[in-house]
Amino acid sequence: MIVVTGGAGFIGSNLVATLEQQGVSAIAVCDRFGSDDKWRNLSRRELRALVTPERLFEFLDSHADQIEVIYHLGAISSTTETDVDLILQNNFTLSVDLWHWCTRHYVRLVYASSAATYGDGSEGFDDDGSLEGLARLQPLNAYGWSKHAFDRYVARAVAEGARTPPQWAGLKFFNVYGPNEYHKGEQASVISRLYPAIRSGQPARLFRSHRPDYQDGGQLRDFIWVEDCVQVMLWLGETRVVSGLFNVGTGKARSFLDLALATFRAADMEPTIEYIDMPESLRNRYQYFTQAQMERLRQVGYQAPFASLEDGIDRYVRTHLAAPNPYR
Repeated sequence: MIVVTGGAGFIGSNLVATLEQQGVSAIAVCDRFGSDDKWRNLSRRELRALVTPERLFEFLDSHADQIEVIYHLGAISSTTETDVDLILQNNFTLSVDLWHWCTRHYVRLVYASSAATYGDGSEGFDDDGSLEGLARLQPLNAYGWSKHAFDRYVARAVAEGARTPPQWAGLKFFNVYGPNEYHKGEQASVISRLYPAIRSGQPARLFRSHRPDYQDGGQLRDFIWVEDCVQVMLWLGETRVVSGLFNVGTGKARSFLDLALATFRAADMEPTIEYIDMPESLRNRYQYFTQAQMERLRQVGYQAPFASLEDGIDRYVRTHLAAPNPYR
């Protein structure tokens, strides 16, 4: 059995879909659905179990001899959430408990970290998982800090020679886009919000730059197609000898203008761009550049290519956003 926490969420539901396509029949999902359309992310899937977070460890204990690997993607991922105690309970404490459960029961663990751990990027984007390397990073929000706190917890356990799961891997996802992110609202990718707007005749509205070294719309991000993230997770699930903390991006930063032009192209529309001022509240904590260093993942053997921004957006728009049913 494979367990996916956060399996009804964006990345988690895409992982579940690909696992099912590959013939995995025993998939258990741990998540909350709430009252919106998040349930649609799993509406096509056959699942062995659906478990609420409150019952997760009860379920794990009763199926311990059946579980091969846990993909821990469940988290409060909103960068604007202000209840820090709630964030820590979900993103740090639960992760620590799951780490110890996997250690005791000799179950492999792949968990989601985040590029938000890099803060403003002034220390670079090197996925150095050592205590010293992690100590240099300063996240800008509580979400990034909660993910960083668990990365440091793991690093301390490894450095002190404590028992660990038989395989563990933390993944620092960069700017992921793709189907099943629609429930995320303002936290969804720019593409998912841009496409409906331009189809209705509106221009693409991008932030003006408030730095002289970047043009308007020239702010750079490492945008990665969600299926590429899934393939990294599945490769780790198959490659049991690899443990560590790894970036998951393309290694190539692209501008928001590039993203907008690719979206217009995928929609077969002529581009119309309008620049708007960035809110004052964002300016002091806005990242103008992110780009994953991908050498560590490549060095441990992952060789699959990553989709270009143009190819990923074309697939996203034509296969999902423009389809009658955009869900995977």
